[in-house]
Amino acid sequence: MSGSSASGSDSIGSFLYYLMAECNVSANTLAAYRNDVARFARWRKRVAPGPIKSLDVRDLSGYVSFLHDSGLAPTSIARHIASLSTYFRYLIFEGLADENLAKLLIAPAVWDRLPTVLAPAAVERLLNAPGCSTRLGRRDRAALETLYATGCRASETVGLRPSDLDLEGGKARCVGKGNKERVVPLGGAARQALTTYLENDRPILVARHPETAVVFVTKSGKPLSRIGLWRIVKTHASRAGLPATVSPHALRHSFATHLLAGGADLRVVQEMLGHASIATTQIYTRVEMSRLIEVHKRFHPRG
Repeated sequence: MSGSSASGSDSIGSFLYYLMAECNVSANTLAAYRNDVARFARWRKRVAPGPIKSLDVRDLSGYVSFLHDSGLAPTSIARHIASLSTYFRYLIFEGLADENLAKLLIAPAVWDRLPTVLAPAAVERLLNAPGCSTRLGRRDRAALETLYATGCRASETVGLRPSDLDLEGGKARCVGKGNKERVVPLGGAARQALTTYLENDRPILVARHPETAVVFVTKSGKPLSRIGLWRIVKTHASRAGLPATVSPHALRHSFATHLLAGGADLRVVQEMLGHASIATTQIYTRVEMSRLIEVHKRFHPRG
């Protein structure tokens, strides 16, 4: 069994025996598992040695990137992921692993649908695009700062009420999919922009419609719609010289990617985004890896 010697502590030999004796897999299926897990063991010995319990989802994301860079087709990578999932289930059964990390990996089929992510400098240009000499300009600045500070969806942002904001404490309560509530942080820039808008501009904008219960309102004082927020982002993205693909969701994607790039824990980002499954959040590790590869190609002497 090539590979059982590559990392004996990973119990590959006993895993293959389990498949053969307990699961009664065919000879061809057993050979496929042997090849897949042995390849993973060789990669692990070189890139991520140490106890298998010390692996995290970023390590496995790196392994999938390694398979992709090795020229494997998406279907082959998907088979490797399935093999690893079975392998980790066995390790959990034997008490050698705590979590099936392979179940958190993104299938290759979605790699061609990576979200639009802005570089930090591009985000800065976008946030600075609204003119702060007008009420609507200050409203727009507050809305853009809120989108990027919280990672909230457009629907969550336009649904914010003044009572949802704790500007002194630096946090906001938003209602996501399925009416699930979560608390997200507000950075200093967003708090300042919101304070200016809420104290000086919103009261005058809603004068004709005091019943309006949300933070962001139109020129006439009615609740700002998702389409209205979309137009705000598009207008200022154009002024900042950014691509036409920039939307409110691009700020959400950028929020998540920049946090991970800065070292934030994947599960913390999952909680802030309101994702039910960490597998949804994990796509941002792929985005960040794509960015790192591009930087390497551009600046490394042998890139």
